[in-house]
Amino acid sequence: MNTQVALFSPVDLETAPEKSRPLLENVQKSFKFIPNLFGVFANSPTLLEGYMGLEKVFDKGSLSAVERQIILLSASVENRCGYCIAAHSTVLKAFLHVPSEVVSGVRANEPVSDPKLQALIALTKEIVTERGHVSAQVLDNFLAAGYRKDQVLEVLIGVALKTMSNYLDHISHTELDPAFQSEA
Repeated sequence: MNTQVALFSPVDLETAPEKSRPLLENVQKSFKFIPNLFGVFANSPTLLEGYMGLEKVFDKGSLSAVERQIILLSASVENRCGYCIAAHSTVLKAFLHVPSEVVSGVRANEPVSDPKLQALIALTKEIVTERGHVSAQVLDNFLAAGYRKDQVLEVLIGVALKTMSNYLDHISHTELDPAFQSEA
């Protein structure tokens, strides 16, 4: 099957399965619209609920909003998910006011100037590319940058989130929303 074909179309509040509708209402309140990828998630109330539940837990962790978005962007870059790269780039720049050179550095696999963020990016990318087999050097760099051991586990949550959304976009190519077009 050509992965550029949409296996699932995004659903909305009227066309979504009944169990997905309250979750989509929450998405709409949060974003002020329903991003197409969430509309695709909603084809499966189980997947949508699982993703949103894990996302809610991720947001309660000790990592900052910027650090969480950097993890999500880094994993999306490694998984080559154009939709998620554009969405997280938009969030980082427009809402979290992260300098564009940081975002473009992550996207281009180039080092960023902040050593702490660079250690976070390196850990995230190695988790994704090496399927969890992280070198002692990358872990040491992460801890030396000021992170705690338990925060490695929070990075895993972010990678899990992106595995679900990135892979769904690979299985069923999702049209990029106008809100994210400038980062395509």
